Amino acid sequence: MLPARVAEEQRGVYLLQSERGGHNATVTGRLIHTATGREDFPAVGDWVLAEPLPAGQAVIRELLERRSKISRKVAGKTTEEQIIAANVDIAFLVTSLNQELNVRRIERYLAVIWESGATPVIVLNKTDLSDATDHAVEEVRSLALGVDVLATSAALGTGVQGISQRIGPGQTAVFIGSSGVGKSSLVNRLMDVQVQGVHEIRSDDKGRHTTTSRQMMVLPGGGLVIDTPGLRELQLWDAEAGISLAFQDIEALAAECAFADCSHAAEPGCAIQQAVDEGDLAMDRLQSYRKLEREQLFVESKKDKSLRSAERKKWKQVHKDYRQRVKFLGK
Repeated sequence: MLPARVAEEQRGVYLLQSERGGHNATVTGRLIHTATGREDFPAVGDWVLAEPLPAGQAVIRELLERRSKISRKVAGKTTEEQIIAANVDIAFLVTSLNQELNVRRIERYLAVIWESGATPVIVLNKTDLSDATDHAVEEVRSLALGVDVLATSAALGTGVQGISQRIGPGQTAVFIGSSGVGKSSLVNRLMDVQVQGVHEIRSDDKGRHTTTSRQMMVLPGGGLVIDTPGLRELQLWDAEAGISLAFQDIEALAAECAFADCSHAAEPGCAIQQAVDEGDLAMDRLQSYRKLEREQLFVESKKDKSLRSAERKKWKQVHKDYRQRVKFLGK
């Protein structure tokens, strides 16, 4: 078997990179048969064992254990995990300064990134289109505790060095964020060549969505970078610990409440409510924290329901197969 890494995936066909170069690959029927969901299939950044075939083809025989993964719940009502990138060391959350800065969206992304095991870095891009960069950086730093915040302009190349310095040889970085924030433009700057297609900014001052699939590329300095399509929505999947890390200030206040089971609503001795009353904690940040906690609880309940349903289907099929075998042997 040949160790290889998934560089791209397009409708069940994978581009692998190994010491022998690139391979177009598919997974074995056994892997398809034993998979219980999307998370059991290779994702960009995964390490796999593949059987090389003639003409640059290969078959993926085994998916190796992931050391980190950035996941979300798939869009819509389906309760299933979608892996955005695997085996990532650092995640650059890119947002644009020429649009309204959405700190609530940043908090959501941070919860997901912290949960993954990757180190988050916030990139405020398009400084060339903003007159309030310093204010925006300070605002984001005040809520993103322990997270580096970089101001960049992919158009001018300013601040990009701060990104490249954080991606050492052999490390894997991923760029995530909404559509049109300049992720691909930043990747082009890091690569010193235009490897990703980009479009001019629209007349309404918003970027255009260009990247259509997740792609992993090798940087000139030996690091690796994964570019991702813009996310229209980021629903939580498994982010309980990530929420705690993204809201360390609120978690610390909760530990000071008079009662261990404080709901932080109207109980006496609630440190969180006191912080809000005294202006030390913004109410909208507290509401964001509560919203993400409720969403995580809802997803967990849906996951439990989905697991029970899958277990029932499994045993129903087992009993059906058993009855068929008994009937066959009886003949």
